[in-house]
Amino acid sequence: MSLPRLRLRDEVAGLLDLPWELPLADWQDTGSRFRELPVGPSRHLVRFLVHAGIAYALKELPEAVAEREFETLRHLEDARLPGVRAVGLAVRPERGDAILLTEFLRHSMQYRRLLMRLRGVSTTYRDRLLDAMALLLVDLHRGGVYWGDCSLANTLFRRDGDRIQAYLVDAETSEIHDALSDGQRAYDLDILVENVAFGLADLAAYLGRPDEMDASVEAAESVRTRYAAVWSELHDQPELVRGDRQAIRARLRRLNDLGFSVDLEVDPVATGAVRLRTSVTTRRHHANELERRTRLRTLEGQARILLNDLAEYGAWLEHAEGRLVEPDEQADRWLREVYRPTQARIAREVGPDRDLVQAYCDVLEHKWLRSEHAGHDVGLDAAIESYLAAGAPAPEVPAGADGTAQDPLEALDLEGPIS
Repeated sequence: MSLPRLRLRDEVAGLLDLPWELPLADWQDTGSRFRELPVGPSRHLVRFLVHAGIAYALKELPEAVAEREFETLRHLEDARLPGVRAVGLAVRPERGDAILLTEFLRHSMQYRRLLMRLRGVSTTYRDRLLDAMALLLVDLHRGGVYWGDCSLANTLFRRDGDRIQAYLVDAETSEIHDALSDGQRAYDLDILVENVAFGLADLAAYLGRPDEMDASVEAAESVRTRYAAVWSELHDQPELVRGDRQAIRARLRRLNDLGFSVDLEVDPVATGAVRLRTSVTTRRHHANELERRTRLRTLEGQARILLNDLAEYGAWLEHAEGRLVEPDEQADRWLREVYRPTQARIAREVGPDRDLVQAYCDVLEHKWLRSEHAGHDVGLDAAIESYLAAGAPAPEVPAGADGTAQDPLEALDLEGPIS
């Protein structure tokens, strides 16, 4: 068979020698590059390989579907929307199919893997999961993307500080528009609610917990409320009492807490009030601020926690040294004296496959919990020792022999839903 029509990004040009013309099931692993990774139910064959230390997913599917998914994923990347990166496409007109190549999302989990690590389908983690799904759909709809098959199974999740970040991983049915109508958004949301209910109920049945199935369906319906709350926050143009700056600051803070950077317009109206308009960007408000101050690149929720840690350390420095410490010096000393040394201690114990930024955030939560229990600040060193002694718990790593998470992990469930 002839070589198919190939589109490979520079980073994977070294994969040109793969047998793209053959059915994916017939590829032989002569270089021990293929890996077995957790994958959810799929209509098509998916295999994983490692190239230059990075894992990639190969999916074989009909030609037209593959080309649409490739273009959709490239659009998501260009628009900085949450999704996996498409890095290659091999179109085989003679067979009428294609192989789509995407980069495997590091430190990601499927919803089953996250929730099954806990002794029950933890309501806190479930709420975080539903918040993540609602925010993902809001992001896509704002970017003119109609998903068409919104479900937990078509999504990957990453722990993001004390929250969860969701990423689109399957765009076979997606469409790109300049803007979505209210009807398109409503229909996409209906699909999401139905599929999330099915996914959570299916997980409850799989775990032998039929008593949780009704609660799962009710929880799925809350995605609609969560979505509507965020969409309203982003798009409403409320009229406020002239001079009520506190109301303006409160709205700005709510949007910042969701991760949005905001441009404000405050216009007088005939009633003597003012109309507030907001223009928001992608959800990286805290991440951009942390990168500006420290050059660290993190997820949004992680950045929010690290900025708080940096502010706390800066206040301690000024108190301990009895002088004003400039922000640049605060950031530099926090990196040298706190963040990097702590990460080095954690890295020796948790191994190379963990997200070290997230592990640092987990240590901070562990410190908060131990301090609350003790009635005083236990200090970072004691918190690190306690966290490592507990096995550095996290739901993305294997748990005990009974398949449950360790108690310290479950104690980290502190924050409720966004709505």
